[in-house]
Amino acid sequence: MRIRFKPWARPELEASKFYIDNPESYKCKWQELFNNNNPIHLELGCGKGGFISKISVKNPDINYIAIDLVDAMLGLAKRKVEEEYNQNNKEINNIYLTRYDIERIANIFGRDDKIERIYINFCNPWPRGKHHKKRLTHTRQLEKYKQFLKENGEIYFKTDDDNLFNDSISYFKSSGFEIIKNTYDLQDEPEFWDNIKTEHEDMFTEQGIKIKALIARVITN
Repeated sequence: MRIRFKPWARPELEASKFYIDNPESYKCKWQELFNNNNPIHLELGCGKGGFISKISVKNPDINYIAIDLVDAMLGLAKRKVEEEYNQNNKEINNIYLTRYDIERIANIFGRDDKIERIYINFCNPWPRGKHHKKRLTHTRQLEKYKQFLKENGEIYFKTDDDNLFNDSISYFKSSGFEIIKNTYDLQDEPEFWDNIKTEHEDMFTEQGIKIKALIARVITN
């Protein structure tokens, strides 16, 4: 998603207590940063923060890290997090935002981080064949995630794109993941998981586009 430059975003992020400007410094140290032993969940490509703000305030006993590459997106996500926590009268103490290129994610997470769950919501489908390796669910990326997912760690994936979804099922299986659940119409299966809708999800649903979703778990040898 393209978004206009927002000059206020970078200064606000730098002043925020829950924004990390140097994530490489915390590789294998994220648990220390949170200063507790709660599980860590990670969202890749958090966008405007609609998902991460709602799920983090709802689950105070889980630590959350949200990554995006665009300051403007992260600035909006930061404001959305503040809004959700203020509305629920809660302190922001279980979430961090950070700016990083997800293709280089192995530089900021390691095995000692023991990430329990990864969320990938409506990532770029990169439809052209020569760009498939850029997909966040491509085998090249999945192998990186396996380096820091804990034993039996899971990936929750949602998309509106049929081709990306079908290809991703193959990617997961090829990379040593087991597909625990999958659906081609998330709206028709309200019990599939405790779903938190994103901005994209609302938009696609209004257009009559079915949302595809799956849960994949690392196969432990």
